[in-house]
Amino acid sequence: MSGYAAEEAAARSGVTEEFAAHTASLGLVAATEGGRFSDEDVRRLQVLQSMERAGLPIRGIAELVSRGSLSLDFIESAGQHVFTPLEGETFTQVSATTGIPVAVVATIREALGGSAASPDDRVSRAEMAVVPLVQFQLELGFRERAIEQALRVYGESMRRIAETEAEWFRSEIQQPMLERGMSEDDIGRFAAEMSPRLSELSDQAVMAIFHGQQGHAWLTNIIRGIGAALESAGLHTLEPRVPAMCFLDITGYTNLTSERGDQAAANLAEHLRRVVQQPAMANGGRAVKWLGDGVMFYFPDPGAGVSAAVEMVSGVESAGLPQAHVGLHAGPVVFQEGDYYGNTVNIAARIGEYARPGEVLVSQEVVDQAGERSSAGFTEIGDVRLKGVTDPVFLYAASAASR
Repeated sequence: MSGYAAEEAAARSGVTEEFAAHTASLGLVAATEGGRFSDEDVRRLQVLQSMERAGLPIRGIAELVSRGSLSLDFIESAGQHVFTPLEGETFTQVSATTGIPVAVVATIREALGGSAASPDDRVSRAEMAVVPLVQFQLELGFRERAIEQALRVYGESMRRIAETEAEWFRSEIQQPMLERGMSEDDIGRFAAEMSPRLSELSDQAVMAIFHGQQGHAWLTNIIRGIGAALESAGLHTLEPRVPAMCFLDITGYTNLTSERGDQAAANLAEHLRRVVQQPAMANGGRAVKWLGDGVMFYFPDPGAGVSAAVEMVSGVESAGLPQAHVGLHAGPVVFQEGDYYGNTVNIAARIGEYARPGEVLVSQEVVDQAGERSSAGFTEIGDVRLKGVTDPVFLYAASAASR
């Protein structure tokens, strides 16, 4: 007999048997006369439970469906990859059969956006799809901590993508349709029609972008590896160089938010991103994280970082935005979970705070590393005591003047 009994359907969807029976009685899931539930029913149960937990009345939803004012067809059209059922195995059982520690298997649920898992929870179909990668990584000798960190980075990055997609749907499809007088049922049916194609194209685009980013990251490792091999063979000497961390902030961002509102502040942040991204990338840098009123950059070459900073401050002013102020410091950093940590980062942030509007301030370490590689000029400021930094930091003001 095909389908699942009520007990198994409830277990695979993570709901109680009472909830499954209740939704079936309301006609929200199409259990057969024999009480069997399909995979689609399991996905519907998952979504309906989330709706109930969000405070939506299940009976009210059933009433809208019965009136033809609401369609749940979108769950099936988009849900085969998005809403996946729980499997029969628990985290403990998967750990036993694969050799993956339970804590590492549980991190997969965290990466997929789920709440903390207990060892006796069932693993979902989507979570099982990640297990082979983790198993292979362990076979290659990966440390458990490194695997967990990578899973969290995957999860955080995918969360941002998924939430951005959801906001696109709300702002570009749902809201305009409502403004044209269309109903939620119209929106649901339209979503059901276009979701398969949109999901296919989104998956294709995301993987293409990911592979492009892989190319850049892998090239860095390749260059480092071959450079080390050349140095070991006496054919090339690697020039010792430490990276620079750069903090760029917009002056008066908090006041702007207070005066013009949150949306104006968000628009400013988006405009800022467009202005500073190009000069940073052109000089070999990359944005590590956006901070609302500014951004933290990583530059492998401090000299290029100074050139980029001067260009960015000038570009911000030319774009009619509030003036920017920048701080750079060079030194060793620790890379972990897509971010950078350490004293170099802290000092760079403090230098940025000390800088005045329109000013680019850099440490002695940046000037020493920049050498002839930066087109910027440097003017001594001297020893400065920065908040939270024990010893004085010798600072220079950087400008676009030729050297």
